[in-house]
This record gives sequence, structure tokens and C-alpha cells, in this order.
Amino acid sequence: MYTFESRIRYSETDSEGKLTMASLINYFQDCSTFQSEDLGLGLNYLKERHMVWVLSSWQIVAKRYPALCEKVTIATLPYDMKGFLGSRNFAMLDEKGEYVAKANSLWSLLDTETGKPTAIPMEMREGYRLEEKLEMEYAPRKIALPADLAVREAVVVRKHHLDTNYHVNNQQFINIAMDYLPENRGVRQIRAEYKKQAFLDDVLIPCVAQEENRFVIALRDEAGKPYVVVEFS
Repeated sequence: MYTFESRIRYSETDSEGKLTMASLINYFQDCSTFQSEDLGLGLNYLKERHMVWVLSSWQIVAKRYPALCEKVTIATLPYDMKGFLGSRNFAMLDEKGEYVAKANSLWSLLDTETGKPTAIPMEMREGYRLEEKLEMEYAPRKIALPADLAVREAVVVRKHHLDTNYHVNNQQFINIAMDYLPENRGVRQIRAEYKKQAFLDDVLIPCVAQEENRFVIALRDEAGKPYVVVEFS
């Protein structure tokens, strides 16, 4: 398991002084990025080979949100690679070594010149040492959409939504979706199913539904096709 240590910063907290979900996701993204860079399989490696990892799905379960100045350990481990798909766990632990959050994710390796999936090369398979996946209650990747979705005002993709791949970062998608949650709504689990990439000046149409135990937000294009479907529970 690859790990790094940190301390919850003021800039990562909400009005209650607790780590935000967006900051938790950023920690997880940073952890896998650090591992890839340390293995020589990071951004430059991918760019030279015209490849990019694109997130296909998230499942993030937060037992609690650490408070300002808490010391935490962030961890990640890849546990499966098949074809062009890679599966990876993430976790955050407190000073006692207890899990405060766990996550599961599925990634697709794409050829940036064709935009199509490409097989994971052997040097990458050998570099990432597969480990036993974490114990957690794994949810399905597919998210069922409610029948009735309320359409909200469109969101235009701006420069601050983009990452080094020039598309909307997965955390930014979730941040946009969270704007449609009721105030003071506690979130213990997020599931996100990514359908396609969004780029600068694309228009996202939020479609929102509330059921007894969950909120579902689909961010769609102007033709009604989803970029991402996010479920909060």
C-alpha cells in the first residue's frame, strides 16, 4: 500500500472546521499521482506515449470527516488490471490507524491520439504491484436514474474546472453536483459514474432527483447525454 502523511489544512475545511468531500477526493487523487510519479509512470511517461488514465467510476465512503489540524495518512493500492481497465482502492486513516474513509475506483487507459481505449502496457503492469483489495461494501458501478429529474440552470465549463488533460477533472464534476444538495445534508457515500469527458466551454445541464435515501444528479450535454451521474447518500 502506497501512503503519504498530511495534516488537515484550513483551506480544506468547511464552515464547521471539518474536511470537505471535495478535499478528500483531492487527497485520493494526489495519492495515486504521487505513486505514479514515484514509479516513473506519471504525467511525462503518459504524455510521451500518448496515453491518459480517465476515471470511469468512484465509490467513496466516509465514516467521518477529520477536523482542522488532524494528522492523517492517505493510502492507495491498485488491485486489478484487465485489458484497458485498472481498479484501485483509496483510504484515509487517522493517527490511531483507524479508517475514516475508504474508496473504490475504476479507471480506463485511453490513447490520446485516437480517443479510444488502449491495452495497459507490460511495463505499467509490472510497475504497479497489485495487492489485495480493501474490505468494504462494494456498490455496483452503474447508477440507476430516477424517473423524474428536475432540470436546473446550465453550467458552462470554465478554465478552473480543467486539469492537465484539459478536460473537467472528476472532482470538479462532483463539486458541481454537490451544489444541488440541500443545505446541511450530510453525505456518507458518493458514487459517480463517468460517461464522457467535458472540455472548455461545454455546457452542463444539471438534472436533479431526490429519493428517500439518496440524491441523484446527472450532468448532461445539450443533447441530453450524460457526462456523469452522481449519487449522494
